[in-house]
Amino acid sequence: MRVEMKQIPEEIRKQHKEFREWNFVSSRNDHQTIFKILIDGRHPNAADAEGNVLPTLVYLAREKTPQFHHHFKAGAMNALNGHQIAYVQYPQHFNNLTKNDIYGNSFRVARKLEFPGLDANGGPCYIGTGCFHLRDALCGKKYDKTCKVGWKRLNRREVEENATVLEETCKMGLKYGCPAEDIITGLSIQCRGWKSIYLNPETESFLGIAPTSLLTMLVQHQRWAEGHFQIFLSRYCSLLYGHNRIPLKLQLAYCAGNLWAANSLPTLYYVVVPCFCLLKDIPLFSKVSSPWVLPFAYVAIAHRAYSLGEFLWCGGTFQAWCNDQRMWLFKRTTSYFFALCDTILKLLGYSNPTFVITAKVADEDVLRRYEQELMEFGDSSPMFVVLASLAMLNLFSSFEAIKKLVFNADHSEVSDRFRLQILLCFLLVALNWPVYNAVFFRKDNGGMPAPVTYKTITFALLVSTVAMST
Repeated sequence: MRVEMKQIPEEIRKQHKEFREWNFVSSRNDHQTIFKILIDGRHPNAADAEGNVLPTLVYLAREKTPQFHHHFKAGAMNALNGHQIAYVQYPQHFNNLTKNDIYGNSFRVARKLEFPGLDANGGPCYIGTGCFHLRDALCGKKYDKTCKVGWKRLNRREVEENATVLEETCKMGLKYGCPAEDIITGLSIQCRGWKSIYLNPETESFLGIAPTSLLTMLVQHQRWAEGHFQIFLSRYCSLLYGHNRIPLKLQLAYCAGNLWAANSLPTLYYVVVPCFCLLKDIPLFSKVSSPWVLPFAYVAIAHRAYSLGEFLWCGGTFQAWCNDQRMWLFKRTTSYFFALCDTILKLLGYSNPTFVITAKVADEDVLRRYEQELMEFGDSSPMFVVLASLAMLNLFSSFEAIKKLVFNADHSEVSDRFRLQILLCFLLVALNWPVYNAVFFRKDNGGMPAPVTYKTITFALLVSTVAMST
């Protein structure tokens, strides 16, 4: 397709008559369904030059009418599912799949993302992409023994259905009404008795694109967190909708994601309160010499050690793990907190959050910095104001901690009372290093904008001054 010209080449139009329907379309946002099977995977001649079997390939421009909501991604996937789901081929063996085996019943090629902790409790969660479904599961059928698939029989089947009939077939599967429609769809499937399996073949089966700038990623996670929290507060809450349908441990596993927004509050507490109290000379944790410090030390060390070990076992590196901890902090103090506020305001009738489409195309400068593993802070966003303000507050608190340790006459007493707070403050400073780099040192377009820098430094200085003077 000629993306630059936003049209289908003339030679392709001549080869497939259905494309000629575009000649009678006045707008890309107002047209009938245009559908064509380009490669029929059931046909014996559906193979490439090397003899590899090709999957079914369809062209679909779903119907769009300005008077009706088209439900964004969920509407697109349902339109695709309705046409594709009836005639796909099935892989022979789940454990030996290659990229030529991934035909699936219905799939959308993009990110591959799973919820941790769900595999042993009923299978990985359906999160939009990087997966395929059985037709019966997606279209609302409850699981029973008759749903078992005879893979060999299906792989040997002849072409039985007319392509023209299939082009007119449409069934809906994904649920609407929530920014996280994939989560409630997957929950509904599991509540009907279906189980999912995690498949990770050596050859990458699904490849896609993701945001390349920090702000775009934070906005995307804000939308996801809003959707998850709305699910928790709706009839689709796993504790209610899944009651007596799925195991309790699976219900609780769903809550881990549904409470992303609410989890911003304890994170903000640990980011703000310890450093604020350090400025006011108020100890929060037990003395290092006290045995009560052991529970704090055990939880902190054991959790981080397990996280690092799991990350390395999955093929990651120590540097990547450190960046992952940074992103965990950034998301919880901005994306999830904003999602919590927006959801509460919506419930109170003061806000009506809109669906923000994630931009996944970056200019050359942004892409170059992304490849150099430099975070992008070049936009004046309220999220960056919050992020930088918290970073500066912890930086000033670390200066106060150093002053206490160096200039206080009783070094041992200060260290005994405030060591855990000081260590936490230094840890937060280390995690926020990309923010300090963007504020003080970077001169490229990815550095922190001057207005954001002035606001955050002023706010942090004001809070620090008030804390030390009262």
